[in-house]
Amino acid sequence: MDERYTEPKYATALRAGLELVGWIGLPIALWPHSILLAIGVDVLLIGVPAVLQTPGDKPGTVIAVPGWVTIVMVLAELAGAVTAAWLLFPTWAAVLVGLVALTCCGTELPRWRRLLAA
Repeated sequence: MDERYTEPKYATALRAGLELVGWIGLPIALWPHSILLAIGVDVLLIGVPAVLQTPGDKPGTVIAVPGWVTIVMVLAELAGAVTAAWLLFPTWAAVLVGLVALTCCGTELPRWRRLLAA
């Protein structure tokens, strides 16, 4: 992988914003049903990507995984954000989050191609 690759700031911002929606929203939505599930979803959405990284994608690697694993983790984050939006937000806001998630997939394509090429 090209170590000099710099992801555009707008792509990082879209992904980070959606990650926050999922990290905060899903536990709030799940808490009344299962406290363990609410905690578990954050362990999956925050903890797993913190430990598993594709070498060259971000500085430092704890446990190296192929690029497709990183892509699946990003898609899980986006799915979590959209799910949280539909569970917690008014319909118009959930639709907006879904559209932002689709836009994020578009901005992630160059990174995903690079991850799959390695």
